Amino acid sequence: MALRHLLTTPLRALMTRLIAAWAEPRLIEPAPGALELESSLPVLYVLPRPAISDSWLLAALTRRHGLPLAGGRRRVGQVDVVTCLALPALRRRLWRHRPRAEAPFRPLIEQRLAEGGQEVQLVPVSIFWGRAPGKRFGFWRMVAADSWQFTGRLRRLLSVLVNRRSVEVHFGAPLRLGDLPGAGEEDARLTNRKAARLLRVHFRRVRTRVLGPDLSHRRTLIEGVARSPEVREVVEALAAEGRPSAERLQRRALRYGREIASNMTYPVLRFMDGLLRRLWNRLYDGVDVRGLERVKALAGDHTLVYVPCHRSHIDYLLLSYVLYHDGLMPPHIAAGRNLNMPLIGPLLRRGGAFFLRRTFRDNRLYAAVFNAYLHRLISRGHPLEYFIEGGRSRSGRMLPARPGMLAMTLRSFLRSANEGHHQPLAFIPVHIGYERIIESASYQRELRGGKKRKESPLDLLRVCRQLRQPFGRVSVNVGEPLLLASFLDGEVGGDWRDLRETRPAWLDEVVPRLGETLCRRINAAAALNPINLVALALLATPHHAIETHLLERQLYLLAELQRRLPGATHASLPPGTPAEWIDQALALGMVQCRAHPLGDIVLADASQSAQLGWYRNNVLHLFALAGLTAFAFRHQPDHNLDDLQELLAPGWPVLARELMIEPPVSLREALFAMLETLTELGLLARGETGWQRRMEPLDAGECLDLLSQLMQPSLERGYLLLTVLLDAGPGMLTPEALADRGRQLAERLALLSGRDAPEFFDTRLFVSLVESLEREGWLWRDEERLVYDEQLCEAASHSRRLFDPTLRHRLQLVTRQG
Repeated sequence: MALRHLLTTPLRALMTRLIAAWAEPRLIEPAPGALELESSLPVLYVLPRPAISDSWLLAALTRRHGLPLAGGRRRVGQVDVVTCLALPALRRRLWRHRPRAEAPFRPLIEQRLAEGGQEVQLVPVSIFWGRAPGKRFGFWRMVAADSWQFTGRLRRLLSVLVNRRSVEVHFGAPLRLGDLPGAGEEDARLTNRKAARLLRVHFRRVRTRVLGPDLSHRRTLIEGVARSPEVREVVEALAAEGRPSAERLQRRALRYGREIASNMTYPVLRFMDGLLRRLWNRLYDGVDVRGLERVKALAGDHTLVYVPCHRSHIDYLLLSYVLYHDGLMPPHIAAGRNLNMPLIGPLLRRGGAFFLRRTFRDNRLYAAVFNAYLHRLISRGHPLEYFIEGGRSRSGRMLPARPGMLAMTLRSFLRSANEGHHQPLAFIPVHIGYERIIESASYQRELRGGKKRKESPLDLLRVCRQLRQPFGRVSVNVGEPLLLASFLDGEVGGDWRDLRETRPAWLDEVVPRLGETLCRRINAAAALNPINLVALALLATPHHAIETHLLERQLYLLAELQRRLPGATHASLPPGTPAEWIDQALALGMVQCRAHPLGDIVLADASQSAQLGWYRNNVLHLFALAGLTAFAFRHQPDHNLDDLQELLAPGWPVLARELMIEPPVSLREALFAMLETLTELGLLARGETGWQRRMEPLDAGECLDLLSQLMQPSLERGYLLLTVLLDAGPGMLTPEALADRGRQLAERLALLSGRDAPEFFDTRLFVSLVESLEREGWLWRDEERLVYDEQLCEAASHSRRLFDPTLRHRLQLVTRQG
């Protein structure tokens, strides 16, 4: 044994040096310095299976990063152990399975039981040479990457040669020997088995997080979907109705399956990782990612459904890249069939996209196939991604959630619960914030009434022409995950767990509430950046021009408000100073600067102002309460807390729903905190009976007015809508007629006031406003006509006090002339 040890030590040292020079780990998580190892205790590393290449790489990494060495042997008490251990593998033979060997912790456990021996830290380590998500890929299946099937020696050798730059190392939290299950028991053998079981669960969770569940062959999956009981039931029903024969319908179901199903392949994932890394480096100055630790805490034992906001076609690629780059399995992405075009479609499909039609309400067979496919993905734990807004937001606002995919996900979850083999499901809200988007020109054209162009491969060439332009940075913020089981417990009680149906009566009520909750959580993770901060301040000025020093003061105010009273739970601020933010906006061509002897002026022309409106709307909700409070002081110079609450309370829930923010538990407490903060920032002064505007210095009054302008468009829309409703009388207008009339008046007001902002009179805003008034009980329907009572009249009359006489006169003039 000693001779063998002497012979193998030089070989081990040589191979460790060779593999250290060859392999370039792409990801080490967590950083070696963050392992929180106790320096006084021995450290033993544990691998999920015997793999000599893994032990050599681990020895090289521990030496490079100053960790306790993983190579060789060490003395722990009276036991001589290898510092890099491995759980035993199940050895397969053609005719039988050999019993699994015993885990290597038993001598340490026996020593500790007998002597109360020295404590030991076990550090589990998972090493992935590439990342193949458990699927057959021909040659790549043999050499490319780790998958759910353990590798042989030849395949591992080829994998080490091929994947030298695609290595991922995942360290687990240190586990002390005394913390092992049953550490105080006298049966060391049983404790050893429990320790091995605990570590195998950990390794399986890491493997699931990184590789995702084992994938079936695509053809097998499609055939299973087409022959599933729910699809066969629809086929038989349609055949009985005199439709095409059952055989022809079955072939059509297979065709639908091929049209829908993704074909995720490791070579394409790896190719797209390299391609997108170059694209981001060329297109953007960097990608800032926040909150992924919330995902990693759930990824091992939850089905993850990513629900990002939809701002750009880049969203599809960006989130998958971020997840892959951070050691998480990229999701299967629901994409519109319009993207299934030549060249682009096959690439997206192999990157994980599955395609769906815009609507399939009248196609029962397609709906059955799609539902069966989605259920297969969810029930097997595959991560998903879809955009609950449906399409991209042309206005920059968070759009109301559409119920389709949410309802199908919820029904699949209930079905899995009924079948008794489901795992927890978590929605992951994600906010993606851009300093500049590539679709800016097309969004402005469509907001002005232009027709949306059909996507084509030529769009890729148009994007390539823009690669030389600056686009700033991108932020990917992960919000608070929503556990679906807990959400259902709160909405319908625990009885849903005993249901034997997937379409319960409460489904139509719960799905919209689920959508609203997710929209609020996405908005709660909004990313403030230099462009939307400058847009918030500059567009609040009458002519979109402002002195540089006043702009810097306003940017400082907005940032301080967010720091002291965050408008959302997980919102983020950009680094740097207000002056640097202005420089960034100038560098990206979003604003202009005119030199002047009395001080430089920052301004935006008509085209720039229209673009800035999109970025302002991304984050406007973060300053809803601050803007509304400031607006109350615009016409009335002083308020006490009681009067302010009485003035703002009626319209606050409607405004909060329009902007998709979570209202505070107590509006009174939130108003008090806001008043105190505005006082500390020098915008208000505390008087004997309440708060009042500051007359000096003049900048304070200007900053307060600019802050109040943030909410003026929303308040004006509400004023116009209520005026139309009250003038018509109860029972005279349908919801559609009221929304359309309000939109027309808003468009007229925009033209008369020189406001070139198409999103101000967006039809969806007025439809949502009518729905909000219904939800809050101000309106209700009588034979599809809207009716109300004196309570609404009193609230509207009371809220008019918010507007100064000049603004009120202008709004009344527009409604009368209209």
